[in-house]
Amino acid sequence: MRSAALYGTIACVALTLVSALAATPATAFGRATPAYADDAEARGTELAAARAAAAGIAFGPCPEEEMLPGSLRCGTVSVPLDYAAPYGRQIELVVSRALASGDADEHQGAFVYNPGGPGASSITFPLVGELPEWKKIARAYDIVGYAPRGVTPSAPLSCQDPAEFAEAPADLPAHPSPAYKERRAERAKAYAEGCARNAGPALRHYTSLNNARDLDVLRAALGERKLTFMGASYGTYFGAVYATLFPSHVRRMVFDSAVDPAPGQIWYRSNLDQSLAFESRWEDFRDWVAEHDAVYHLGTDAEGVRRSYESVRRAVAERPAGGKVGPAQLHSALLGAVYYDDYWAMRATALSEYVRGNPKPLADQASPRAAAARDNENANAVYTAVQCNDAPWPADWRVWDRDHTAVARIAPFGTWANAWVNLPCAHWPAPRQEPVDVGTEWGELPRVLILAAERDAATPYEGALALQRRLRGAALVTERGAGSHGVGGSTNTCVNKHLETYLLTGRTPVRRADCAPHREPNPVSLERGAGRETPVPTV
Repeated sequence: MRSAALYGTIACVALTLVSALAATPATAFGRATPAYADDAEARGTELAAARAAAAGIAFGPCPEEEMLPGSLRCGTVSVPLDYAAPYGRQIELVVSRALASGDADEHQGAFVYNPGGPGASSITFPLVGELPEWKKIARAYDIVGYAPRGVTPSAPLSCQDPAEFAEAPADLPAHPSPAYKERRAERAKAYAEGCARNAGPALRHYTSLNNARDLDVLRAALGERKLTFMGASYGTYFGAVYATLFPSHVRRMVFDSAVDPAPGQIWYRSNLDQSLAFESRWEDFRDWVAEHDAVYHLGTDAEGVRRSYESVRRAVAERPAGGKVGPAQLHSALLGAVYYDDYWAMRATALSEYVRGNPKPLADQASPRAAAARDNENANAVYTAVQCNDAPWPADWRVWDRDHTAVARIAPFGTWANAWVNLPCAHWPAPRQEPVDVGTEWGELPRVLILAAERDAATPYEGALALQRRLRGAALVTERGAGSHGVGGSTNTCVNKHLETYLLTGRTPVRRADCAPHREPNPVSLERGAGRETPVPTV
């Protein structure tokens, strides 16, 4: 679908950025301190895990605000805020569980899942046991989800008033003016100050290292000598950190849509690579819309669809759809289509109807939900804290401006939006860490399984290859020609078979295996889709 020219241009810009970043003075990045080799924190983790193993988890009804069915039971596990001070302040992590549905001789213990973020919760995840793709796994395992530190309801972190965070409509120019950039830089600084003000000295303890340590405490609290775990997206990164810190505690581990864990990628360069990949996947979506021009009438090629999108973006800048959907909200809605092709038909329909004079579908799909404002702000606060704490970031705005201006020349769709999300890290008040040098030698880990979609933009495919090189002996299953983010337990029966076989038996492909792509979405318009259910996106 994508043009070779776009691939070549992106590769050239990526090489240029690598050279520029290599030449950036060290003083342009915030100072960092090594943390993962701290003996005090290692001893604190061991002590916290021993306490958790002795205490266990008292499962009972789940918090009312989660509105979960009675079949799901919840409890809490205590973890130290600071593992170097294990007797100090504790955080209560909320854990959910659905017991295995199979016979006693099928039972293989607890299976813990994390969906990524950072800032996402898996409290509802145990409900997947009711889905056909997960039934055999749910017979063998107690399915366990949890809210990581800082994520509601586990001692939730907040950096800004949720109503202010969700304020809409908002502008989002693809090529911002100097005045706009200055306003966003001031906003980013204020956001970082809000994180420091609200969290105080605790702010520095929201890290991937502590997420990995918390996972080991959770393992012990569940009564498991060794961990069976699946992480998606960011969950693959701290899962890899866990495997590096605690290789002897791993039973089985699945990495779905892997982050490149190279220390130099975490997290500034990783986000630049993601912006480049977003542009390619955005073209995939536009190609698909153009193929179905008889339904959507947005253009007969990707460039025509882009012009239609730009016309909608200009229109909502002048007159927001439903009074709430401006360019920023429009971009956020279309970003969903870049992540998941489940969204393609819905978003194409919304754009098509808007062009035809009906703004309601776009307003319905893209308007911020007031009820979700608190959770969205909380997720963003945790995302920001973890990413900013994990690694050095450029402290000099000129570095950000130079790099993002270069990328935006060929990848305008998401580059500056990505920059604004991460810019608080330029003003971060807490000490930064040096990223963990993820990796294990042959024989340190049991066989682990990596799943990836070849055209995934949120975690580009190169990350899966890099992770496989670092975790010696890992197997990689690739969904070729597909780009939806998070492939395990989704719609590809070949991928699901590898996942199921591994979790039930521990067997993996010898090194690598390929799966054909899942079917592309069916085009649906309001006229042709009458009486059909709206496709449900994967989240």
